[in-house]
Amino acid sequence: MAKHGKKYSDASKRYDHDALHTPAEALELVKRLAPASFDETIEVVIRLGVDPRKADQVVRSTVALPAGTGKDVRVAVFAAGEKATEAREAGADHVGAEDLAAEVEGGMLDFDVAIATPDQMPQVGRLGRVLGPRGLMPNPKTGTVTNDIAKAVADFKGGKVEYRTDRYGNVHVPVGKASFTAADLVANYRALVEELERARPASAKGRYMRKVTVSSTMGPGVRIDPARALEFDDEAA
Repeated sequence: MAKHGKKYSDASKRYDHDALHTPAEALELVKRLAPASFDETIEVVIRLGVDPRKADQVVRSTVALPAGTGKDVRVAVFAAGEKATEAREAGADHVGAEDLAAEVEGGMLDFDVAIATPDQMPQVGRLGRVLGPRGLMPNPKTGTVTNDIAKAVADFKGGKVEYRTDRYGNVHVPVGKASFTAADLVANYRALVEELERARPASAKGRYMRKVTVSSTMGPGVRIDPARALEFDDEAA
């Protein structure tokens, strides 16, 4: 069992671990419990009632967080010619074709999102062993394989995040920072769960949201009642 520091232990004593909260209550509590001196990331983990071993039950897409992520998102774009120029003008951090692919193959992974034009995918595909395990492989389903490069860069810089189920059916998504207002955290959380509802596979049976937990980078997890995961108290927000 992992050992936690004194601040984490102190925070853990300040709430009921078994209590189930509304989203607004949980997010407010996580803000108060965030123990670190830096601005911690607030992350939501949702266990979905899906079987990721079945291709038709893999839940993967993107969601635009209305209040942003609070993070400076670094974007790499695989493009050439005019599309490369568009990427640079849109604020991409790394832009290139064969040259960028060579850098990545050599170990350069100083980016959070990779976007590619369709014509670059044959060579980007050869980077699968590097990008795949890190969740960085461009994919049409998430809007990261596109000819609309400027929009894609702006979207991901502005708060669009990618999500997908892991091998256990969990989705992990950052919904902001501890410094965000409770209202902004609730707005981002709401966008996420409503998107997950839209992405629900037709073949998924029974309760869809099985377990919902929210926590800060260094803080303890606070549970949201799955039956109330889509319940929003506008007054509390």
